[in-house]
Amino acid sequence: MRLVPLSVVREGVFLAQTLYNTNGKVLLVKGTKLTHRYIDKIREHGFYSIYIFDRYSEQELDDIIKPQIRRKAINTISNIYNNFTIVDSENTNKFKRKKLIGKSQSNFDEIQELAKLIVDDIFSQPKLLISLVDIKSLDTYTYNHSVNVGILALTLGIGYGLNRNDLYDLTLGCMLHDVGKIFVPNEILNKQGKLNDDEYEIIKEHCEKGYAYLRENTDLGAKVRIISLQHQERYDGSGYPQGLKGKEISISAQIASIADVYDALTSDRPYRKALSPHEAVEYFMGSGGTFFNMNMVKSFLKRIIPFPVGTVIRLSNGFIGTVEKINPNMLLRPVIKVLKYNNENISPFLCNLAKEKNIVIKNVVYDI
Repeated sequence: MRLVPLSVVREGVFLAQTLYNTNGKVLLVKGTKLTHRYIDKIREHGFYSIYIFDRYSEQELDDIIKPQIRRKAINTISNIYNNFTIVDSENTNKFKRKKLIGKSQSNFDEIQELAKLIVDDIFSQPKLLISLVDIKSLDTYTYNHSVNVGILALTLGIGYGLNRNDLYDLTLGCMLHDVGKIFVPNEILNKQGKLNDDEYEIIKEHCEKGYAYLRENTDLGAKVRIISLQHQERYDGSGYPQGLKGKEISISAQIASIADVYDALTSDRPYRKALSPHEAVEYFMGSGGTFFNMNMVKSFLKRIIPFPVGTVIRLSNGFIGTVEKINPNMLLRPVIKVLKYNNENISPFLCNLAKEKNIVIKNVVYDI
């Protein structure tokens, strides 16, 4: 399977990952043979990229958590957001407001249990590598993103040596890091163009408002809440809301900032196309020591596969092929199954870039 922009998807390929609509219901099931009608349906539901099976990429990529746990976590976070929106409405009477507040507490209890479940599962896989980019629609971005940040932060936290109790707090805090966006109007969150100064100031308020919301409406500990406050701080002091720098920022928030930015960069947004994993890796390689803690960046990049199995790539010598196997100690230099030379089909053969040091990956190919 490989990740491709919807704009280059052709009839006849197969959907490699089940897609869900805004309400968490199945939109199209994995294995569906795509037609023009299905492709249009996917586009109408706000997806910009999808995973496909085609003759170039038939291997599957496994999610690092069970799909049913991911869906449950996404739905629970969605309920937290939606219940608050109703509670905050002027049209909600006292009886309904009290009932929804109780339901919200139940959702917070559930997300705590899910966070522990995720930590316990991934903690038993210490050498886990991340190869899958989660697909999000425009309308479900915030919920999917919240779960992804929790999972990414957890893998970094394990690599950075945090104990299991700190990992529970880290994962939970990261899954709730953007809860302050409840207070941001959707027209600003989903704006297609660049934010103006006033809109950006409203966005920046989500950190302090999210922290206050968790402090006043939940019994979550300080280690969990601090992530919502500090996840937009930057190591060099250029972040917000307090302009903290270096060790002034909590360890968990430093980890959260890396996970948050990585998932945002590799996600399609209304105002820009997603970066591929290797492009995001390059960004972090250039940002370590400035925006982010360099030691954390190094630890994180040891867990990210820049060119997942199934990725179609062009080599510096003109060969085109698919990533066949990952070299765990040289993630940027996988084994390639070469299929073409200068766009002409040739007899397939394997090229191990860990051994062919004079050959480099030039770029990812989507339309082939």
